[in-house]
Amino acid sequence: MDVRERGNWLLWAALLVGAVAGISALLGLGEQSAWLLSGFALAAAAVQSVTMVRRLSRGEFGVDVLAVTAIVSTVLVGESVAAWLVVVMLAGGQALERFAEQRAKRELTALVERSPRRAHRVRGDLIEEISVDDVRVGDLLLVRPSDMVPVDGSLTSAVATVDQSLLTGESVPVDLAEGGPVLSGSLNSAAAFRYRATKDAGHSQFQSLVHLVEEAQSRPARMVRLADRYALAFTIVSVAIGAAAWAVSGQLVRFAEVLVLATPCPLIIAAPVALTAGLSRSAKAGVVVKGTIVLERASRARSVFLDKTGTITRGTPEIVDIVTRRGFTASEVLSWAASAEQGSSHVLATTIVTTAQERGITPAEAQVFREEPAGGVIATIAGRTVRVGNRAFAGEADSVPVRPGELEIYVSVDGRSAGTIVARDVPRPESASVIEELGRLGVKRIVMLTGDSAPTAERIAEAVGVTDVLAERLPAQKVEAVRSETERPVIMVGDGVNDAAVLAVADVGVAMAARGATIASESADAVVLTEDLSRVSALITIARRSVTIAIQSIWLGMVLSVALMLIATTGVIPAVFGAASQELVDLVCIFNALRALTGPGAGGPSAPPGAVSARKLISTERFPTGREPGQDGD
Repeated sequence: MDVRERGNWLLWAALLVGAVAGISALLGLGEQSAWLLSGFALAAAAVQSVTMVRRLSRGEFGVDVLAVTAIVSTVLVGESVAAWLVVVMLAGGQALERFAEQRAKRELTALVERSPRRAHRVRGDLIEEISVDDVRVGDLLLVRPSDMVPVDGSLTSAVATVDQSLLTGESVPVDLAEGGPVLSGSLNSAAAFRYRATKDAGHSQFQSLVHLVEEAQSRPARMVRLADRYALAFTIVSVAIGAAAWAVSGQLVRFAEVLVLATPCPLIIAAPVALTAGLSRSAKAGVVVKGTIVLERASRARSVFLDKTGTITRGTPEIVDIVTRRGFTASEVLSWAASAEQGSSHVLATTIVTTAQERGITPAEAQVFREEPAGGVIATIAGRTVRVGNRAFAGEADSVPVRPGELEIYVSVDGRSAGTIVARDVPRPESASVIEELGRLGVKRIVMLTGDSAPTAERIAEAVGVTDVLAERLPAQKVEAVRSETERPVIMVGDGVNDAAVLAVADVGVAMAARGATIASESADAVVLTEDLSRVSALITIARRSVTIAIQSIWLGMVLSVALMLIATTGVIPAVFGAASQELVDLVCIFNALRALTGPGAGGPSAPPGAVSARKLISTERFPTGREPGQDGD
């Protein structure tokens, strides 16, 4: 049984024994009550000793040694109530830590559910449904609209459009040509297509992602708890003072009187209280942290790796410009496009329709609607034929100059070019100021880690102030990049299924889960619940304050205890008063630890001063919305 899990039942047992002993004392059975408390305390010490011996055999020295020593010494001097209180503190600390650190069983249920299980194999004129495990290299497969690609392969159809966001994190669909690679885990965004399997299920991209996450979670990083770092020194000092008092006085009781004052509370309770208060503080800031050890790691972070799409950027394409042709206005182009696209489920169609509605444009009803795979849509609206799609589909002869990461959506009405809509994934408003804040917090290295193309990644990185960029990385390569980082601890911030594995191997994995990134959330150590990247810097701020207060509480308790122990060597503090003094020290430390519930980190605007405006970023570097090619020197 886990030591913290054992703390739960030990705490309940201690409270029950305490209640029985209290009732017995009220009934005049004081001696029996003392025996009950002492016997229970020694039994608890014996159970704890098993864990203590195991840890010592591994070379680990923790607060359990100090706790066992305190319990035994208080029983020896006849302070049964004090012994019982030490047990309560020990069990309470373990139960508190268990409550704070318990996280969902990351069994990857959601990831397994999304993993493709069936495939459609083509044999002559027949199409048979088979298990994905029965797919063999060389099989010809059919992928229907909205289906997930079951295994890796090579496209045999002329064209295909797939959504690879589960693998690369990039939200813009990818157009494939005959002979191009088709990755498992991709979603078919358009018409059905055929491809030939080049790998079986066990060696394809999506299944490899599942294996990466499972492997990362089966080998969690080990870390010495904050309180355990001080336990050895404090125990040695306490025993040394007690032994010196015994040697000088020649009285064994003097040793016990000193040990009564060697309260383990600042280590057993005060530090977890401060860190648990930090968890509460983080939750108020919109960050759910899965354990106190996560706060300890975050407080010492030296590197921060950031995914691009959905983390530094918004994660969905936005219209950043509309280039009009003569005779059409920007509003007219957007209106025609939205009216034609409202019958499509394509991510870009959703962006166009939503943008039009936000600008007060109500899309007109289409009398006829047809969607062409890897081309676009054609619709009849108010008797006019509207085409929206790529340049060839819309009949546009001239292309619009775009920057990396941008894409063009051409619009024509009755065969006449109306204009071009330019879309791209833009930075979050707060991204630039967050990068600056991370630098002020002492983070040594800030890296953009993305599966997107290098030109697009570098463009976004330049806009927000990130100097280190690792682009075009698949999930396995992201994992290797984080594992090989020398500036540790490493915080990895990501969004989406493709980040699950790298979040799991980072010292602190942070998932941007406001839009429901379930798998990333399960793999992460902390989850940001709002669409606000500044919560990451808030997490580090809160973690550092919580750990600082925890350390202060530990030192405060140890200093007060050592001072009282030195006084006790003279024999002026009887054991009964020593036990009372111990509880006062405990209270002082706990109240000090509770300061972690207040302080900076929980507030802050979603778009801090100095944040980069995505609209400003575009408008200062590109032609203004509604400008026609050929005007003003174009």
